[in-house]
Amino acid sequence: MNRRSATPLHAQPAELWRWSASALADGIRTRAISSRDATLACLQRIDQVNPAINALVEVSPEEALAAADAADRAVKQGAELGPLHGVPVSIKVNSDQKGHATTNGVAAFKDAIASEDSPHVHNLRAAGAVFVGRSNTPAFSYRWFTTNDLHGRTLNPWDPTRTPGGSSGGAAAAAATGMVPIAHGNDIGGSIRQPAYCCGVTGLRPTVGRIPTWYGPANADQALSVQTMLTQGPLARCVADLRLALAAMSPFDPRDALHAPAPLTGAPVARSIRVGLLREAGAARPSPAVDAALDQAAAWLTDAGYRVEEIADPAFGEAYRLWYLLAMEEFRQIMPLVEQIGDDGMKKAAEHYYAVARDWWGDRPGLTDYMNGYARRGTLIARLQRLLQDCPLILMPVSAEQAFEQDADIHSVESMRRVMAANWSMMAVPLLGFPAMSVPTGIANGLPVGVQLLGPRFREDMVLDAGEVIEARAGLLTPIDPR
Repeated sequence: MNRRSATPLHAQPAELWRWSASALADGIRTRAISSRDATLACLQRIDQVNPAINALVEVSPEEALAAADAADRAVKQGAELGPLHGVPVSIKVNSDQKGHATTNGVAAFKDAIASEDSPHVHNLRAAGAVFVGRSNTPAFSYRWFTTNDLHGRTLNPWDPTRTPGGSSGGAAAAAATGMVPIAHGNDIGGSIRQPAYCCGVTGLRPTVGRIPTWYGPANADQALSVQTMLTQGPLARCVADLRLALAAMSPFDPRDALHAPAPLTGAPVARSIRVGLLREAGAARPSPAVDAALDQAAAWLTDAGYRVEEIADPAFGEAYRLWYLLAMEEFRQIMPLVEQIGDDGMKKAAEHYYAVARDWWGDRPGLTDYMNGYARRGTLIARLQRLLQDCPLILMPVSAEQAFEQDADIHSVESMRRVMAANWSMMAVPLLGFPAMSVPTGIANGLPVGVQLLGPRFREDMVLDAGEVIEARAGLLTPIDPR
């Protein structure tokens, strides 16, 4: 485990809910604080702010406090402790947590009680995490706007008229407001990075295969896009906590067919490495605020010894469009179920996704299109790997715009076209399968703004190192009280 030293305990804020996960873990391990006190602080914070934004749709105080007490007993007994021992964490409602409903934001699944933990949830529990609640997601985790008929709408704590992002919008809002220091999320189309960006926290999408995962019923087959593009990952207020959570979530689980036991750190690299600054991919020009964030991050990285140079690579634009063939055509298989039990917002979003994608792939792409698409995916991955040999990090937008107005995806097909184009990197990165993170750079127009960093496969450490440089200059934007 690659842990960074936490700030000395005497320098921490008085309120435990403001502490980082790293500081809480150190304090609990050394008995400077107790897990019960840390958990109580987070539960009290949840009581205080969650009613205003609806980030956590299920809170489990009795279960959480029992786990915290068990964690404190283990410390007193001198037991071996995991990296998140006694630290409060939230779990997204689209992942199995034993004894809780895996609703995925769908009313028909409100009683789908899980009999065991998903692999990534199991790893968090084994690392000592205390589960305090479950975070909201759009129906079927399908939108960049976190609302559904079962749990209601999650609001952005910076501005309730703007999305907190999706699909891990509840996770991002919970972390941003201090309900939990670490929130679990997952990402097949930006669902970690975009909510982190919208709420002013950090979010890591690891390499596919880094964190073991399973998505959906235990007796079902995983769609190929889920196997090759979906990852689990953490959202947190600081980069050090992403590093800690990554270590906790990564151990092997036999349920994941593609898990790779790669080391968490690779060969050391000099700070003089080249960083490619990629502003756009032919889909949408970044707004002035996003352009300024890219310039600022590039300047901070340059000050730290990185060599930042503007680049252009058409592979990202092609990968963005190809995602809508490979992932969305597979999703079409469950559209009859969506029509039966999905909410109106989710159905309208699906209609608009397919309407825009029709411009690229026609009304109903066939098997040949699909096979050729996967063949092309391999070519694009190899092209990016060649680029990363010379330019090991890429600095790019998370989105070409700041947090969208609520429901911008379902207002019209044209508004969806704008949202999809702005979020080109949300699709391009999963299709290519490389690690990437969202890191805030500041506030513009009253909303958080930030950048995205991408690195070589299984070199999350390089991405996190560069993210820490930006964070050290930008400072932490959260926790905040809902506006």
